[in-house]
Amino acid sequence: MSYYDHVVEAAEFLRIKLNGLVPRVGIVLGSGLGAAADSIADPVIVPYSEIPHFPQSTVEGHSGRIAAGLLNGTPVAIMQGRVHYYEGYSPAQVTFPMRVLGTLGIRAVVLTNAAGGIAEGLSIGQLVLLADHINFMGFNPLIGPNEPRFAVKEGAGLRFFDMTEAYSEPLRQLARAASREQGFELAEGVYLATPGPSFETPAEIRAFRTLGATLVGMSTVPETIVARHMGIEVLGISCVTNLAAGLGATALSHQEVFEAGRQVEHRLAALLERLAPRIAAHLDNET
Repeated sequence: MSYYDHVVEAAEFLRIKLNGLVPRVGIVLGSGLGAAADSIADPVIVPYSEIPHFPQSTVEGHSGRIAAGLLNGTPVAIMQGRVHYYEGYSPAQVTFPMRVLGTLGIRAVVLTNAAGGIAEGLSIGQLVLLADHINFMGFNPLIGPNEPRFAVKEGAGLRFFDMTEAYSEPLRQLARAASREQGFELAEGVYLATPGPSFETPAEIRAFRTLGATLVGMSTVPETIVARHMGIEVLGISCVTNLAAGLGATALSHQEVFEAGRQVEHRLAALLERLAPRIAAHLDNET
C-alpha cells in the first residue's frame, strides 16, 4: 500500500469510530497544553495506538490520543499530543496525522506549541499568534512525489504552492477579537523551527533574532506546510514556556516547558472554545 492508501485507511478507521461526526476544525495541542480537550461534550476518545499506521507520541506532556466531538457546538478533532522529527520519525510520519485530519474532513486547523521566547518583552505563560515562520529543520515534508489527491479544495495540492500567508490573517483576526473578550491581548511573532531535541545555544538564539525570529521551537512548521498544501487554513498559537538560551537566569529543561504549559492551558482552552464556532462560521462564508 502507498502512503496515500495508509492515510485513507487511517481516516476511514476514524470515520467509523466517530459514528457520523465530521470534524470541521482540527486542533493540535503541544507540550502541557492538553486541557482544551476537556471542554468537548461527550468526546469520542481514540488512542493513536489504535489507528492504523498512526505514529505514537513518546514525549512527556503528549497524551497520544484524538478527542473528537462538539466544542461549543462545533465538530472538532483534537490531537492531544503530536510526534516530532527528533523522536526518530520521518517527515512523512510527522505529518501523517495532518494528512489524516484533512482526509477526515477538517478545513481549518489550530496548531499550538510550547516555544522559547526570543523577542524582548515576551513573558513566560504568554500566548502569541504566529504571523509567519522560518524553517530551520533541515527538511521540507513535501520532498518526494507530489500527491494532488490530498487536496481538500480546488486549486490545492500543487507541486509548487504559495506560502505568502502560511498563517491565515482572517483566523488571526478572529483570535485577536476572542482574546480581547477574555481580557488579554494576543501579540504576534515569527516562529523558527529547529529539529531538536537539544535546546539552542545562546549564539544560535542571537543568530535567530538577527534573522527576525521572535519564538523558537521544534514542531508546527511541517504540519503547517502540509496543511497549506492540502488547502487547509492554519492558525498558529505559541505558548511561551521559557525564555530562550542566554535570556533567562536558569538552565533550560523540558520540565520547565511542561509546567509553564500547564499553568496557561486553561486560558488557551477557553480561547479555543470561544474560537471554534467562529472558525466554523468563517469556513461557511468561504464556501
